[in-house]
Amino acid sequence: MAEAGGSGTAARAGAEAEDARLLQALRRTFGFDGFRPLQLEIMREVLAGRDAFALLPTGGGKSLCYQLPALLRDGLTLVVSPLIALMKDQVDALQAAGVAATFLNSTLGEKEARKRLAGLHRGEYRLLYAAPERLLLENWADNLGKWDIRLIAIDEAHCISEWGHDFRPEYRRLSRLRRLLPEAPVLALTATATERVRADIIGGLRLRDARFFVASFNRPNLTYRVVPKDRPLEQVVAFLRKRSRESGIIYFASRRAAESCAERLSTRGFAAAPYHAGLTPKVREQNQERFLRDEIRIICATIAFGMGVNKPNVRFVIHYDLPKNIEGYYQETGRAGRDGLPSECLLLFSPADAVKQRQFIEEISSAREQEVARAQLRQMIAYAESGECRRTSLLAYFGELREEPRCDACDNCLEPRDTYDGTIETLKFLSCVYRVGQSRVARTGLNHIVDILLGSQAEKIRSWGHDALSTHGIGADLPRGHWQAV
Repeated sequence: MAEAGGSGTAARAGAEAEDARLLQALRRTFGFDGFRPLQLEIMREVLAGRDAFALLPTGGGKSLCYQLPALLRDGLTLVVSPLIALMKDQVDALQAAGVAATFLNSTLGEKEARKRLAGLHRGEYRLLYAAPERLLLENWADNLGKWDIRLIAIDEAHCISEWGHDFRPEYRRLSRLRRLLPEAPVLALTATATERVRADIIGGLRLRDARFFVASFNRPNLTYRVVPKDRPLEQVVAFLRKRSRESGIIYFASRRAAESCAERLSTRGFAAAPYHAGLTPKVREQNQERFLRDEIRIICATIAFGMGVNKPNVRFVIHYDLPKNIEGYYQETGRAGRDGLPSECLLLFSPADAVKQRQFIEEISSAREQEVARAQLRQMIAYAESGECRRTSLLAYFGELREEPRCDACDNCLEPRDTYDGTIETLKFLSCVYRVGQSRVARTGLNHIVDILLGSQAEKIRSWGHDALSTHGIGADLPRGHWQAV
């Protein structure tokens, strides 16, 4: 018994010594005084050589969970990352901190790539960042076996799941790494994953008895608001004028809209710039750096912006258009308030945006992907239209329950909506749709139905004979926005 007790005491002493080494490395290399929730526990699991699954919110410090252990052990940590820009940013930051890190991707010339490969063969690096498609090349199998890889970190692990918000087929093939490197533990990391996506990650990466580390999805410093979209540019301008000294991100569904809004805001005196994949890498980098240095206050962006961008003082995120899914919306709003200070998330919602998203879905060639996209869009629309607490709805989507019925930090809690019986309006709308269907014309959209209900005499209404329908004008007592919301 004494021997067992002594063994336990020794184990505790060893664990405490390792924790102390981690904290010392954290302070010395990264300049932080302490760990964020779950970071230390995840690092312990990694250093013990066991698989782990880390679900931490945007800004929750996922990268440190593999970067710090890489400094305390021999060998190479392999980091799989889907974004070239993110790889470069992280490697630049690590090198600036004195960490031997590198990346291999398509941006490197042949000479530079050979130089880095030679360094890997000589064991000069602690961390290697690479895209999944490069790792899956046939001639890489031998290299991976020679590099003494002690940990495989899969960043943005939700990309493996068709039910994730950013499915990437090449992630499905990462299970090959498990076969090539059976002794190396795997750490899967993501900021957004429902129960279904988590199961896909475990199976797809062949995690072995992985311990789950799931932080709360709640961001208590964020206020969530959804408002009807009506003259959106003026709505954005009014919002910005109340926050003239603050930095923020405005997300758009298209590059053209992002460019246009940045230009129009600039003409009104706001320091704004666009960011999207259609810009040259040089312009994207310049605009991002200017934003990080507070030389410009507003970035008008598509979803190409934000992944891995470390700007703690983003005070607001506006969604000018309806996001495709709740995962993307949550991740993008999570770029506000990383410093813990109060920040705002505003979504401008119009049923017309939902129609546009459905049209985009129709263009997807895979029937399976269409099914997933439709389900995700339905959930996003339900969130936007809901009168329930926004925070409670978001957390419930990710499987987290709140006991408090109100958060007092969303539009529905701060300004509860008046409710009424909309049965009559719904019947009128459906009746109009039915009458139009009976007239055997080509497919029509939402606005055409609304025009009929309002009694429009537009050319298209008259040419199709829809001014003679019994439903023509029966909704003229209500505004257009009301009918669009039905």
